[in-house]
Amino acid sequence: METSTYHLRCRECGKTFDNQPRSYCEDCFSPLEVTYDYDSLRSRVSRDVIASRAPNMWRYRELLPLPAEYQPSLPVGFTPLVSAPRLGDKIGSRRLLIKNDAVCLPTLSFKDRVVAVALANARSFGFDTVACSSTGNLANSVAAQAAREGLKAWIFIPSDLEPAKILGTQVYGAEVVRINGNYDHVNRLCSQIADGHLSGERPWGFVNVNLRPYYAEGSKTVGYEIAEQLGWQLPDNVVVPMAGGSLITKIKKAFDELILLKLVDPKPVKFFGAQATGCSPISTAIKQYSNEIEPQRPKTIARSLAIGNPADGPYALKAITKSGGWAEDISDPEVVESIQLLAESEGIFTETAGGVTVGAARKLIHQDRILPDETTVLCITGNGLKTTDVLANAYEAEPAIATKLSEFESYIATRVAALPAVAETQSLAV
Repeated sequence: METSTYHLRCRECGKTFDNQPRSYCEDCFSPLEVTYDYDSLRSRVSRDVIASRAPNMWRYRELLPLPAEYQPSLPVGFTPLVSAPRLGDKIGSRRLLIKNDAVCLPTLSFKDRVVAVALANARSFGFDTVACSSTGNLANSVAAQAAREGLKAWIFIPSDLEPAKILGTQVYGAEVVRINGNYDHVNRLCSQIADGHLSGERPWGFVNVNLRPYYAEGSKTVGYEIAEQLGWQLPDNVVVPMAGGSLITKIKKAFDELILLKLVDPKPVKFFGAQATGCSPISTAIKQYSNEIEPQRPKTIARSLAIGNPADGPYALKAITKSGGWAEDISDPEVVESIQLLAESEGIFTETAGGVTVGAARKLIHQDRILPDETTVLCITGNGLKTTDVLANAYEAEPAIATKLSEFESYIATRVAALPAVAETQSLAV
């Protein structure tokens, strides 16, 4: 299969490297990223070529770091971009859209995109075992796709992870290692283990450590899809949940590449980051007008965003501030309320990260940082079935009634009498 020419480049000093399982520069120890020969791509990529392909992320294959002749076996991506008028009415936006990565993906989160690209390279580099540090969604995705590809998987997670996400990893046969500590502790251990591949001690491909430059490129497909689904136009605003900070930077990279390749017209897009107040190192720096990110100790129900020392935090800061955007964070009760608001208004059940995105967007609109008539896309990155524990006390079980019409008539009369008070309460909450 025809592929683009690509290699690794240091994000700070610019030194280039051949393709290899490496994530940092040996000279300045800064992170590496994949860069492309865009001049050669201009003659190979067009709207018509992309549109002629199957509706999945591989339709953008020239813009992804895929080994020569790679043939994907999993149709990941091309999730819905849907109008959200009822949610927009409630939070003050007349042109609101949802990019819904809670559906149409193998393990119901955007992490399936990044893992698909990482595992394509893992096989190419000769790894028979893949691994990751994870707050949950990545664990599910690595375990599932490793099973499909016939690779062994080792998954490292904080011990307090949501039960549904632990089960959603174990079911695929992966080895799960629970660590007494938060994600930052887990990731530090994984970085030490990953260094073993350099000496041949433990030749494992850690998707978010030694394979990270390739892995991260999968996030760009969110941006490509948004632009294509808008009729090859860019939105005015994008609101993105932030954990390590990579997703928001890669959506920006996707938009920049589309402009460079003349697939869309140039247009300024404002990027807005969303975090939980209990773990908000990036949004705190934004609000303090600081270029430095102070690590935090996570304490939030939004565990998928609970990264206190975000690896791509400095680059997320730049993406947000240079675009004229902003960042907001919301409390745990607001996360739960926002999950319910999205579900009740648009029929979309999101996990806690999506609640953070919706809640932060509402704040940004009320602050007039996002204007009502601007086209605004909210990135929903995971399904609510993964974090049902946060709603455990939100609903009471209704009493059962007898199979008699009179019982039902009595029951519905009671419920109808209560409805005005419920509606008023909900209106005040919004």
